[in-house]
Amino acid sequence: MFETSSVVLRNLGQREYSVVADTMRSWTQNRAPSTVDEIWSVEHPALYTRGANCKSVPRPLGEHIPLVDTDRGGQITYHGPGQLLIYFMIDLKKLEMGVRALVRLLENSVIRFLKTHEITATSRNSAPGVYVEDSKLAAIGLRIHAGYCYHGLSLNIDMDLSPFNHIDPCGHADLRVTQLRTLGVKASFVKINQQITNILVEELGYEHIIRGEARLPTCTLNQNISK
Repeated sequence: MFETSSVVLRNLGQREYSVVADTMRSWTQNRAPSTVDEIWSVEHPALYTRGANCKSVPRPLGEHIPLVDTDRGGQITYHGPGQLLIYFMIDLKKLEMGVRALVRLLENSVIRFLKTHEITATSRNSAPGVYVEDSKLAAIGLRIHAGYCYHGLSLNIDMDLSPFNHIDPCGHADLRVTQLRTLGVKASFVKINQQITNILVEELGYEHIIRGEARLPTCTLNQNISK
């Protein structure tokens, strides 16, 4: 039996969004109080995703990029190679944390990471995410099921930002987006993932890190861990 302060970290590489989203949902629906929390890092091929509250938003015009409806919170956004996605399959009850507190923790973790690269960033009460001046760098969209969280945050590292021009990012017209390369961060994708994941693990209060295999896990009732 692992301690309740344990977390499994998985670096999944590049995976199709729908496969990862379906796995997150089924894994969360089948987890038990004894299931160890997991954090997944992944890249997705190019696609747009619409949150559960904006299904009426029309698909972007002029782009041959797939559009996927999802059950996360938030509005429409773009994912693609060069963008880091970090997904949080965590038990909010065990962490004694509410949704708003989790959103603030994720924002503050990204802001803390940026400070190590001498970049000043802020959050906004009206629009979750992390901003550098007037441009959005990181977006957050979560889903809660029976006190368990899944989905997470995206961080633009070194990607083609032009698909954002065809949408109102996260539901905000004329919102500009930026990325770490534009801001002068030259560290590799792997190094950035490692740095920010370490901060997130520390901020969430986990004491034991379990390195999971680079594959999507399965989950059965009353399991303790899936490696």
